[in-house]
Amino acid sequence: MPVPTEDLKLEIVNAATGERLGAKAAPSADGTLVVRAFPDDGPSPDAWQFTPVPAAQGGYEEDDQAYVVRNTVSGKVLDNPAAADRGVRQWDAGNGKKGQQWHLVPVEGETGLYVIEGVADGTVLDLSADPGEDGTRVVLREHDDGAESQRWRFVPVEPERTSDAVLRWAPLSHWNSRQSWRLAPSAALRPAPGATPSFSDLLLVVDAYGSDQDAGGWKSDVVTPSPGGQPGRWAGTGARFLADTVGSGRAGIVGIRATKGAVTSYARGDGTFDEEHLLHQGATAPAPADLWSFTDLTGDGRPDLVVLCTGGVRVSAQEEDGTFAPSGGELVVKAFGHSKQAGEWVAEKHPRFLVDTTGDGRTDIVGCHDDGVWVSLQDEEGTFAPLADEPALRAFGHGEEAGGWLVDKHPRFLVDTTGDGRTDIVGCHDDGVWVSLQDEEGTFAEPLYVRDDFGVDQGWSSADEHPRFLTATTRDGAVDIVGFGPEGVVVSSGRGDGTFEPSKLVLNDFGTAQGWTSRKHLRLLADVTGDGNPDIVGFGDEGVWVAHNLGDGRFEQAQLVCRGFGYGDEAGAWRVGHHPRFLADITGEGRVDIVGFGGPGVYVARNLYRRFRTR
Repeated sequence: MPVPTEDLKLEIVNAATGERLGAKAAPSADGTLVVRAFPDDGPSPDAWQFTPVPAAQGGYEEDDQAYVVRNTVSGKVLDNPAAADRGVRQWDAGNGKKGQQWHLVPVEGETGLYVIEGVADGTVLDLSADPGEDGTRVVLREHDDGAESQRWRFVPVEPERTSDAVLRWAPLSHWNSRQSWRLAPSAALRPAPGATPSFSDLLLVVDAYGSDQDAGGWKSDVVTPSPGGQPGRWAGTGARFLADTVGSGRAGIVGIRATKGAVTSYARGDGTFDEEHLLHQGATAPAPADLWSFTDLTGDGRPDLVVLCTGGVRVSAQEEDGTFAPSGGELVVKAFGHSKQAGEWVAEKHPRFLVDTTGDGRTDIVGCHDDGVWVSLQDEEGTFAPLADEPALRAFGHGEEAGGWLVDKHPRFLVDTTGDGRTDIVGCHDDGVWVSLQDEEGTFAEPLYVRDDFGVDQGWSSADEHPRFLTATTRDGAVDIVGFGPEGVVVSSGRGDGTFEPSKLVLNDFGTAQGWTSRKHLRLLADVTGDGNPDIVGFGDEGVWVAHNLGDGRFEQAQLVCRGFGYGDEAGAWRVGHHPRFLADITGEGRVDIVGFGGPGVYVARNLYRRFRTR
């Protein structure tokens, strides 16, 4: 687990005993610390915060940060009194006192375990040999690689969320068969009136595109996220999603029907949509393996329809009147398709990207095949270059010779990590983060191993269970890594040179430790306030939770902002894989709204931003 930021409260758990660090059951005057069990009906375990020591005081190197470990209730700090019995205590903080500064040293090969090492003399926290009635004393000893008692795990306490309880009307039966109703507690939560940003209640705006037979009988969500969870999805047959197909600044509804091709309902600008109609006339049924996307290929402000098909990549350009070229479009590259002649690219193995790799304003096509990365550049005439004889980089590919990258485990991104306008390749493999920088000649360098986190070996088991994003968390900052890890939200700040700062746990929420799972919940990044910084949005059991970006890489505790679109029955019983949900601006106001495809049709919750109100 990454070292948490100073805002988070944690329990410190000994790996050998599973007991928590804290004061004796009968507190002592000398502040002696022990590890002991805390019964369920007893007092809460002690919680601690790690405060970084300023560089001027600690004299640390990059990965050797010193911390003060502070009790969140008493305010006292972990202290080495240099006593003969080597007992550790909690004591009043002293400015710059070395005996109160500690290094957190990861245990090699043991994800989430640390050794707590004193800055003053290099000794580490351990347990005494003899347990007492009030617990086993914590002492300082020389480091021993084989001593499990010297290893510690940091467990975030329960997240501090903002919401109100809800009461519901419950039926009450009487002996004479009459019924009355009483108010009873509900498992649901109501958004707090002061929560910001807030959303309206759900409103059914289109009785189509739903899973119910009367609403079209759409049975599944077959929208394929891009390889790292980034915006820009590929949609298969049967998918429903949102896209600005006309360049209006408002996202409309798009569905891919097996018999008709693309159908759409344009956004009216007031949070509603018009009737379903064909996106273009003369449509033919798509092949089952085709993948569809809308993107502005030329920079003219008009999105084009791009299809990865049997023969390669087909483009239906948008005309000036907003219509699209006939179905099928122009075959622009005889590659990246699913036939043998087009390279046998398949979604389960070979991620493909539409991205401006050179900074010239035109979208190129990039794909990771078995043998590495292939690129087709678009020139000023709008022509895509045929693939070269060799891949642009023999890495980040599915085959063992190119690294053995798997779509379901190893997310890959094409982003500009240096600010030079050219996209680089970033990937999270088993052992951590790898980066390949692109130079002025358009050549990708051999990948460098830049950070030992965000990988399978560090507990990030799959791309679905632990989504990762590359985006700037501050308006003027470099691209950062943001991930929903086992313990919560983790951020590794970009340095602007293709490398990243040590990762930090910035929020004890939205992780598997807090009950979030890809089988039930969606977790996304989106700017919900319009301030230019991405916020965290989670579709949980009770509804939609938002953790607002503070602008410095940290996030507020989550607030429940919409009691709908959630997994629980009280929040609508929405299911991943059956009920797609999106964050998109459907009004053109510059702030994302919530749109979901439920059973009866399309539901919308408008972004109210300033204050919460119910209908």
